[in-house]
Amino acid sequence: MGAIAEVEFFREGKVPEQRVVENGIPFPQVLEPQLESESASLVEAIARNKGWLESQLERSGAILFRGFNVATAADFDAVVKAFDYPELPYVGGAAPRSSVVGRVFTSNESPPDQKIPFHHEMAQVPEYPGKVFFYCEIEPAEGGETPILPSHLAYQRMEKEWPEFVQKLLEHGLLYTRILGAGDDPSSPIGRGWQSTFMTKDRTEAEKRAAKLGMRLEWLEDGVKTVSGPIPAVKTDDLRQRRVWFNSMVAAYTGWEDARNDPVKAVTFGDGTPLPKEAVMACLRILTEESVSIPWRHGDVLLLDNIAAQHARKAFIPPRRVLASLAK
Repeated sequence: MGAIAEVEFFREGKVPEQRVVENGIPFPQVLEPQLESESASLVEAIARNKGWLESQLERSGAILFRGFNVATAADFDAVVKAFDYPELPYVGGAAPRSSVVGRVFTSNESPPDQKIPFHHEMAQVPEYPGKVFFYCEIEPAEGGETPILPSHLAYQRMEKEWPEFVQKLLEHGLLYTRILGAGDDPSSPIGRGWQSTFMTKDRTEAEKRAAKLGMRLEWLEDGVKTVSGPIPAVKTDDLRQRRVWFNSMVAAYTGWEDARNDPVKAVTFGDGTPLPKEAVMACLRILTEESVSIPWRHGDVLLLDNIAAQHARKAFIPPRRVLASLAK
């Protein structure tokens, strides 16, 4: 199958915030039901067109499904399962989350007045998801978009504008450091405690699971210090044969802040030397300039290739409930 018009169940949609990248490729690809109907089944549409959808995700890196009958978290769970990707447990991630149903959990539960900076999901650990799903169960009263951007464009601009900085990153990678309490702290965007991070209350078992994630643990009186890396800051997207800005540098440097953590110390070069603030802030500017922010509508499902696209979260006025699911 090639053109949208030839594909059963889908038609190409457009939103004002969409952008066009190289060779006329839309970012994100927006897909709507071919027939306007309240009963339009996204699960059936996926089952009939799975191979074609894979080709669209490879092409764009992000697909927004809009206008389908995805009314509840259980409906979203069925959509995730319809793709038949292997599940990736949320082990080693920083954000506080709660399980909802099946493979679905809440997205970052940090307070609504806090932004969540750009990042690839779990880029600070060796085993990260290949795919990230988001679903809008309750539209935000105001704000709350999930900005996304093609990560290869971020790499291209950073290499052009900050070549020496990028070269040092290529040589040394990044080191991530975070201090965790035992329990979760919902007031912090990185407030996940070590017991839920490693899914155990046993310190020895936590150390084993941390080691599998490439983390070293240093136990403190009231928590634990985790050290990850050095981890490459740039990866090669093997599917598309290009380099991508695959890291959580900006997220850690500007957002890993709470009563336990100093964001400037949260991420350094792999040799432990501090990152130059001006380079990190320039990167934040570039990520923002290359991003698109599409207002959520109830029932929206956003599928990201986690190698190709970064995401963030804007502050919002409640209510807002956006759910997530991770896959290998």
